[in-house]
Amino acid sequence: MDLFGDLPEPERAPRPPAGERIEAQEGPVLLEDLPPASSTDSGSGGPLLFDDLPPAGSGDPGSLAISVSQVVTSEGKGAKRKSVEEEKNGGEELVEKKVCKASSVIFSLKGYVAERKGEREEMQDAHVILNDITEECRPPSSLITRVSYFAVFDGHGGIRASKFAAQNLHQNLIRKFPKGDVISVEKTVKRCLLDTFKHTDEEFLKQASSQKPAWKDGSTATCVLAVDNILYIANLGDSRAILCRYNEESQKHAALSLSKEHNPTQYEERMRIQKAGGNVRDGRVLGVLEVSRSIGDGQYKRCGVTSVPDIRRCQLTPNDRFILLACDGLFKVFTPEEAVNFILSCLEDEKIQTREGKPAVDARYEAACNRLANKAVQRGSADNVTVMVVRIGH
Repeated sequence: MDLFGDLPEPERAPRPPAGERIEAQEGPVLLEDLPPASSTDSGSGGPLLFDDLPPAGSGDPGSLAISVSQVVTSEGKGAKRKSVEEEKNGGEELVEKKVCKASSVIFSLKGYVAERKGEREEMQDAHVILNDITEECRPPSSLITRVSYFAVFDGHGGIRASKFAAQNLHQNLIRKFPKGDVISVEKTVKRCLLDTFKHTDEEFLKQASSQKPAWKDGSTATCVLAVDNILYIANLGDSRAILCRYNEESQKHAALSLSKEHNPTQYEERMRIQKAGGNVRDGRVLGVLEVSRSIGDGQYKRCGVTSVPDIRRCQLTPNDRFILLACDGLFKVFTPEEAVNFILSCLEDEKIQTREGKPAVDARYEAACNRLANKAVQRGSADNVTVMVVRIGH
């Protein structure tokens, strides 16, 4: 389902000179290692769980100057009833609430997509682009002014699981999205995403098991939920989300990984599978399934395959250019750095023609998606290929 809104072209922050490319990162850069909002150093360090992330407003107060122009002075009701947990977290809820509303400009987001069947007999990928679902979510207006949703699903064993997830996951998300005042937007959104994935998986498995014979389809899921200028990335399986961020010091773009892949060879994943009575052979669950987390795959759920996503958070900055979401059909033949470089070269290509009445920037992003998907097939990716690019407007 592609729902494109005709957004007016926002004013852009100054971009680096044409021809500048990203600098490759040594090893994957996990979201939890991202620096404060205005910093351009991609940082390094061990992976941390979502709950261990520093609050959005922590760090050097001066370092938030770019994305936080004015900190909200009114602390609201939450300040008067600090719980023990809140004190333990250093007032994370209040700080996070301020930061969400403090940025003077909400960056516009617009998605573009291209998909190719490749050498497969059928297209088992699915995707969703919802540039603005604020009205449908009905969030508390005092805290949230914009909600967007972007997702790619890579099906296996058939198209039914990926199609079901594309049709239902965002609908469940909208129904579960916080409607009233909340103490912590961050924790509430995280709980909403966890409940949404669990509910969607249970719904599909119930439908799949009622068939004769039972459906055995499964699907990865990589979803980006934007709440104002905060991205929440929920991931199952081996599709990926990458952020293109400009580094002012090096004057190059960096490819920052926003998601963690799940495959049975990873220690934590293998331990969970073995504890549940399953095993990993030839890098696959029971020697068959390549991913250790998914929607569907009912016959593997008793073997430790789970639908609980990794959820990560990232605050957008004026240096962020776009988000790339893609299935493993792309990343089998492109590194994240190569893919981001390829997109950047398309965005700088002034020869790309546009139809009358269509903004040139839209034509370039559409061309970037199509060219990257075509190139993946040319490079020999035998899998379905889905490429989604979300433009970040300033």
